[in-house]
Amino acid sequence: MMLRGDHPDLPPADAAKCGKEGSRLNLLLSYGGWRAESFADQLPRLLTPLGINSIRVDTGEEAERVIRTYAVHIAVVDLAIPLRKSDDVPRAAPTLLTEGGSRMLQLLRRLESPPPMVVIRPPAASARESVRSLLESLREGAFAVLDRPVDLENMLEVMRRILRRHYADCWPT
Repeated sequence: MMLRGDHPDLPPADAAKCGKEGSRLNLLLSYGGWRAESFADQLPRLLTPLGINSIRVDTGEEAERVIRTYAVHIAVVDLAIPLRKSDDVPRAAPTLLTEGGSRMLQLLRRLESPPPMVVIRPPAASARESVRSLLESLREGAFAVLDRPVDLENMLEVMRRILRRHYADCWPT
């Protein structure tokens, strides 16, 4: 992933037009799976040296606090994150265990400047359900939709495409 604003061989004039020196890109990262060493664990280790600040959330409520506190430049939204922690969920409200990702998409879409969003969706029970969730995600403004389990190389390629298309290979200012 080449970023002109941080490349040591970049002429100073080009570096200046790519944003402030030392600026960081904020990546909002959610993951509702159970696997150890998932893409959500690996991405921060790979992207931090490039100047990307990964902010990890596990629930829709945590995502809401982060969205209200930080500028989010890219969001990875796992549709399987819960709205609240499971110990806070009453037994009569099982939908709160899965609606955090949808809530997160809605909050991001309503921002004055919505960031590019990568939606991670769990495996669908049928082809019809798969198409429905894909269309829903695209309607909510997703830049890309990836199926779980997420391949790290695919995720990095999507990140590269986002940086190229939305930020012209430069850090946002």
